[in-house]
Amino acid sequence: KLILLDSLLQEKAPQSVMSTPEGKPGAIESLASFLDMNGSECLNESDDHPFGNCLKVVKVHSIKLNAPSAKGPKTVRVFKNQPRTLDFSQAESMTSIQDLELSGGQLDGKEIPLKFVKFQDVQNIQLFVRDNQTGDEVTQIDFLELFGTPKQTTNMKELKKAG
Repeated sequence: KLILLDSLLQEKAPQSVMSTPEGKPGAIESLASFLDMNGSECLNESDDHPFGNCLKVVKVHSIKLNAPSAKGPKTVRVFKNQPRTLDFSQAESMTSIQDLELSGGQLDGKEIPLKFVKFQDVQNIQLFVRDNQTGDEVTQIDFLELFGTPKQTTNMKELKKAG
């Protein structure tokens, strides 16, 4: 089965803060506190593990996820600011903002960087899990967290010209 996530899987977890990438203003932090519960959807979700979170406007820097090495996602297509939830056919055929090819070693909660410049002004994010590590029908994600900065933390007056 393929899974389409229209936002961010977030279990109750301690707030995490990451170091600021060089040249990027504002602290990179967990975006869990910027969730809006009124606009989420997950196609093909398990009834035993429902999904229910949505982001406010943020800049997304990276993701962390935990999943079993055999059932965890392998190919993840990332879309942003789509006007409506993509169906499986659209997620397969449309151009994504970034495609991630994950190895089993990346499924243990380590940071997976995204192309930060492509994830500015993110109002919604959709993750399409194309397949998993072993090609099984069911893909399992135990925990998924997005990291970045809220849009309002970047003060353009404080930016200095590089070089």
